[in-house]
Formats: sequence, structure tokens, C-alpha cells
Amino acid sequence: MKQILMSLLLLLTTSLYATDVVTVSYEGGINKVELTKAAILYDADDWEVAKKAACLLAADIERVTGNSIVAQTTALQNGEAVIVGTIGHSRWIDWLVEEGKLDISTIQGGWERFIVRTIEHPFDGVKRAIVVAGSDRRGTAYGVFSISEAIGVSPWYWWADVPVVHRDAVFVEANYVSDTPSIKYRGIFINDEDWGMKPWASKNFEKELNDIGPKTYAKVCELILRLKGNMLAPAMHTCTGAFYSHPDSKKVADEYGILITTSHCEPLLFNNASTWEWNKGRDGEWNYKTNRKTILKKLDNRVKEAAPYENVYTLAMRGLHDEGMRGDMSEEEKVEMLSQAITDQRKILKKYIDKPLEEVPQIFVPYKEALELYEAGLKVPDEVTLVWVDDNYGYLKRLSNPDEQKRTGRAGVYYHTSYLGAPHDYLWLNTTPPVLMYEELKKAYDTGADRYWLLNVGDIKPMELAVTTFFDMAWDFDRFDYQNVNRHQADYLAGVFGLTFRGEFQTLLDDYYRLAWSRKPEFMGWEREWDAPHLEKLSDTEYSFANYNDARGRLADYRLLSDKAKRLLDVMPKAYRPAFYEMVAYPAMASYQMNRKFLMAQLNHELLKQNDVAGANWAARESELAFDSIQALNDCYNSLLDGKWNYMMELAPGWCAKYQNMPDVTFTEGVVAQEVDINPLPNEDVLQGCAVLDLADYTSKTESAIHSLQLLEGLGYDWRCIQLGEATQPVVDPRAKDAPRFEYELGKIDADSVEVTVYTLPFFPIYEGRSTRFGVSVDQSEVAIGENLPKEYSPEWKTQVLQNGAVFKALFPIDPMKEKHTLALICGDPGMIVQRVVVDWGGLKKTYVGPRSYGK
Repeated sequence: MKQILMSLLLLLTTSLYATDVVTVSYEGGINKVELTKAAILYDADDWEVAKKAACLLAADIERVTGNSIVAQTTALQNGEAVIVGTIGHSRWIDWLVEEGKLDISTIQGGWERFIVRTIEHPFDGVKRAIVVAGSDRRGTAYGVFSISEAIGVSPWYWWADVPVVHRDAVFVEANYVSDTPSIKYRGIFINDEDWGMKPWASKNFEKELNDIGPKTYAKVCELILRLKGNMLAPAMHTCTGAFYSHPDSKKVADEYGILITTSHCEPLLFNNASTWEWNKGRDGEWNYKTNRKTILKKLDNRVKEAAPYENVYTLAMRGLHDEGMRGDMSEEEKVEMLSQAITDQRKILKKYIDKPLEEVPQIFVPYKEALELYEAGLKVPDEVTLVWVDDNYGYLKRLSNPDEQKRTGRAGVYYHTSYLGAPHDYLWLNTTPPVLMYEELKKAYDTGADRYWLLNVGDIKPMELAVTTFFDMAWDFDRFDYQNVNRHQADYLAGVFGLTFRGEFQTLLDDYYRLAWSRKPEFMGWEREWDAPHLEKLSDTEYSFANYNDARGRLADYRLLSDKAKRLLDVMPKAYRPAFYEMVAYPAMASYQMNRKFLMAQLNHELLKQNDVAGANWAARESELAFDSIQALNDCYNSLLDGKWNYMMELAPGWCAKYQNMPDVTFTEGVVAQEVDINPLPNEDVLQGCAVLDLADYTSKTESAIHSLQLLEGLGYDWRCIQLGEATQPVVDPRAKDAPRFEYELGKIDADSVEVTVYTLPFFPIYEGRSTRFGVSVDQSEVAIGENLPKEYSPEWKTQVLQNGAVFKALFPIDPMKEKHTLALICGDPGMIVQRVVVDWGGLKKTYVGPRSYGK
């Protein structure tokens, strides 16, 4: 065993250290700089973030080698160096440029670009140097941290406890020029922090302040910068002190070069949810119609305070926190009022910011009722960025139409991987598949959303993988495609924990996301929040124990997932176990226990109805054990590393969720519990009187010069889908004989009709004038048109987001004498994704979202 662990450790230490930017080795040679002996040189007059990056690089080299490295501002007398500086702000960089030793022509004047290059004899007495030159202050920092990451210091070294492998010596060489980031403003929103980030900060990490303050934000901003982000929307719930209530917080953000932005309901950086900011007793009603003067005074003071720093300003006038605009007004009056508010806010910006208004970063977020007002005629100034929003469950509601794509302010995206709201919160685990994130962000990017991306990450933990994927996409979106995006997180884990586990990581992540796709762990209580009383109660799931191994297969798959995560955790070297537990093992094992808790409670109820009291007692105990196991997993998480994350991990109840509770079970005293076989039944995988298509097994694919069809891996109920064109391609009539399509062969069917059920992803039209149409036909019959246009918060929409699927059914006559039949799935409004197709001719039995396809 010891030899095996040593082999694993060797793989761990050889899997990470090559990037596009810097070549790393552990032996000397021509053109290599030995970091263990090099001094780090920066200019005292450079930007604060450039100086901070230089000092952090020195600390990172010490983390790797154990050697104390000097970061200094005075010239060296001899030896090797790392020279760090911003063009126009560093005398060292500017001197190299003047002497013709450093060509900066490709990046000068650019946005967040950098050069990392080996230069021989840059100064008298310096034999060789790695030079990091940034086009601006963040460009310099990104170049520096690319060295840190290459030598083995993960951006997540602190937030996810990724270990640093010791090296006696580290040699680097480089010749790299970065491109402009794909997205200009890239950041995260800490939100719904009541049950994780806030108690952790106030009771543990920053308890001297009893709040989320500058100490916490320093760690957050360092993480963002190391991940090549540049923007933060601070926590803003009422439980947390407002960001500006702690004066050092804004200074800390600026020291790390991080812009501050705010959510859709915080105009001009003003958090009206905070009683420190807005107190009804002191300030009156938050009503622009009746209290405009007081509101404008507050906003004026905030911009005056914040103007010396970099910010992205939200133009808005919603209600308190996440409520709609206050006041009894018609839609027309609301449009007029919001227009006036935007005009007033821009006047404040012009008053305090010494640059043309069109150069001040401004956003308008058409979120909830603000979207209705925008579509009712609200005029937003052309240089303001329109930030489009998903429906809080990962599906973008609207994107820029062809006219809006011409706006000088371009567009952006506010996207959720965590949410507090109806029909149900999901604040606990990260279950957004990378392929869905890519698909949604790609159609946004393709329609001009390249100015501003903000990700709602809840408490940051345990969203590490989603945050990494998001920032990597935002930095270089063209690196991603449908073929590689599903491999991204497994590749990242392999870089941290070792290439030997790469295949197991991929399987584990695929199973984890697939199982949560049809129902997130937080949704397994089947209750709906903020709904009718009978729907707000915990109830049995719709997974079937009787049919098609619906519940049995789910439990078995989750058990295997949990066992695999536990086995990998056990073989990890000790130093790597906290990181693996936080990012991988805890989500996998806890999601299994949540499903076990509710499905075993359901089995308890079903067995009682069948008078199997002994089996029901066993199922009740299994449910209780699962409930206890979740608490044990949480306790383990919160006690890691001597309690570093104590109070961070909890089953966030939101304001009215019940999934965290123990469901009702019945235990009959005096009856000995008898274990029930809940393993999948082989005969239940055999379909009779129905069929499920293997979407990969199409007999033909008909495309056109302007429409591309493709099979997507890593998404959907069976983890493969078909995409009927890409969203930005032209609309086609699905009834046309030459419309692009996939065709599938069905065998002989002893019936004169079939009902076809098509499960699609619950997309919205990308903009007005487009829809979500697709076509279905059997044996070249008249094409049935599927179209999904649910109104947000309608019962139909709630069902769709909870199951990640919209359902379309159509009945087709067939000839029972035919030996085979053809089913066509046809493009209409391009971009529609089909994830499951069930064909029924009388034998289909009830399940949650149809029988599973076992096609490979």
C-alpha cells in the first residue's frame, strides 16, 4: 500500500506544471531562470495590485520550495530575476522597452494583456530574467499569477485547500503574449449568504468584526484575480453588513484590482436591503415616486464615495431587495418612472466621475418585472450594457436581437448556479452541468454578450468547479466547444489530484451531474416554496419503485457514485484529502444520502400500503440513517483542517424550504425490520409495448449549408442529446421536406398508432420574433409541431425547471403491417435540444420522466 501511495503522489506532482504561458522544469539549462535563487523586482510607483502580485509570487515560490524569496524595488547587483511591471508605470519595464530589449507593440494600450518572456542580460549585473509586462494593472497581475499556477500554486490553494507540492528547485522559461480576454468584465456575486458565508465569516474567519468584511473580501478578491477575473458583486442580504459599511472593504478590492459591481436591485452601488444603508424609520419609503429626493441624496453620496475606484454601475429602480418597483402605477407610468430614474442616476455619475459618460461602465439588468418594462418600451442609453438574465435555473430568458446587437454598450449575462426563490431553492450543491453553462453562454456570446458576465455563486463553496469553468470560459471562450467542455472539470481535477485518476473523475462527474439533472438533491422533497399550502409540504417523489427501475436504478447509481467518491478519497495522499472532500467527495456522498433519505421514506409509505410492515420498518430506518449521514458529512466538512470551514457547510433552508428536514416515516413497534431487496430488477429494463430512442443511434442526419445538427454528450436524462441547429442560425419551417432532421428506425409495431413523447430542454426564445419550435413525424406523416412558451412562475414553468425538461406529446397513425418505421426529429427554431424520446403503443408504464435509454 505504501508503494502504491508513493506512486500516486509521483503522479500528482507531475500532472500540473505545464501551461501555455510558462515552461517549468526542475533542472537547469539554457534560457532558464532558477526561481529559488531569483529576486523579484518591481517598481514602488507601480499600481498597488502589481506590487501585491509581485509579493504574492515571492510567497508562492516559498510555498513550493521553502526558500524565502525577496521582492524588492532596488536594482540587483548580480544573479537572476523576475521583473514585474505595468507599461507606463514601471521604470524597469519602460527602460527595457526604450533599450529595445522588450517589444510591447502587440499589447500596448490593450485591455488586461501581458507578456511573459525570458530576456538575457536585461540590466547590468543581471544574467537572465523572466519579464512580466502588463498592458494595465490587472494584465500585470495575470501574467504574474500564470507563473504561480505553472509552478504548482493553484488559484484555489486557500479556498479549496489544494496542496502545493514541494520542489527543491524550480526553473522557468517563457515567450508568451496573451490575447484580450473574451469578456471584458468577469465576476462573481456572493449571494444568499445567510446560511454559509455569513456564519462562517462572523463566527470563524472574521469573528473580530462579526461580519463579512475586508479580511474575507481580501481572500475573495485574491481568488478572483488568480482565476483571471476582475469583478465582484459583494454579499448584500440583510444579515450582512453592507459592503460600504466597512470602509476598508472597497480599499481591499482596489488593492487587488477588482472592480465592484452590484446586483440588479442595487442602483449605483447602493444596497437598499441593508438597514445601515436604508432605514425606513429614518429615510421613509423606498418609493421613487414619493421619496425621490431622499433616494437621490443617498445615491449621490454613494457615487461620491466610490468614484475614486473602478466600478461597474447598475442603473435600476426596483423595490427593496428583490421586490418590484414600489407605487400604484400603470405599466406606462412605471416605464416613465424608471426612465427618469436612469436619467437621474446618469447625472450623478457625470457629476463625480471625470470622464465622458459613455466611458463609465454602466449596466441595466432586465430582471423579472424590469424585463417587462424594457419590452414595454423603456429606452436604455446606447452605451449602457444590457445584462440578460437566466430564469434563475440556468435558462436564459432573452438575448439581444439583431438591432440590440449593434449597441455600443454591447450586452452581458447574469447567470445562476445557486438560487433562493420559487419554485424551490438550490443553495446547497453545485449541480449545473458544464455543457448547459456552455450552451447558454455560447448563444449569449454569439449575440453580443461579451461585455459583462456575472455568476451567482452563493457562498463560493462548494461551487469551486463551476466557478473555475465560468472564469476559464470568460477568459478565453474560443478554447471551448461542445466536444471538450464536458471534459474541462475532469481535466482540472486530474491536474490537481493526478492524471492516473482522469478517467474515474470523468465518470464520477458525469454520473453526479446526470443524476442531479432530472431532480436536484434540494428538490427531492417534492415540495414547492411560496406556493399553495398542499404543495409546500414534503411528499413522495414521482420516481417509481415498480416500473423500469426508475427509483431502484437511481438509488443504485447514487450508491455507486458515493462509493467511488469514498474509495478515491481513501486512496488520496493525506494532504490532498481535504481538497478532494470539499470539491468532489462531499457533494457526491451527500447527494446520495439526500436521495436515499427521501426514496426510502417513500418506500416506507408504499410498503405499508402493501402490508409489508417489516420491510416498511427497514425502509424507515434507512431513511433515518441517511438523515444522520448528511449531518455526519456536514460535521466532517466543518471540522476539516482544525475547523477552517466551520459554519460554512449547512443544508441551507432558505426562508421556507423543508428538504433539509426528516420526512415523515412510520415505524411499527414490535415488528422486526426485514431488509428489502431494492436492487434494480433485470426484467424491468425490458420494454414492452413502448420504446426509448437511443439518440446517438440515428439512421440519417440531414443538414443544410446554414444549419448544423449535432449529438451532444454531457447533458440530458441519458447524458446525450441532439441539438437541432445552433440558436443563432436562421429559422426554418419544420414542415418543409428539406428541413434539417435526424431520423431513427423503429422495428415492427403491432398497433395502428403510436404516441410520441419528446422531452426537450425548457428553453426560451432567444428574442422576440423567434420561438422554440421543432417538428416530429412518423413514417413521413404530417409534421407535429412542438413549441414551449411557458410564462415564468406559471405551474408549467415550475414543473419544467424542477425536472429540467419540457414535454411534448403527439399521436401518429401507423401501418401495423410495416416491418419498420421511421421517426424524424426536425429543426424549426434552431437551438432546440431533445434529450429523450419515448414511443408508446400501449405498454408504457408510469415513471417520473420516462424510461431510461440504455443505448451506448
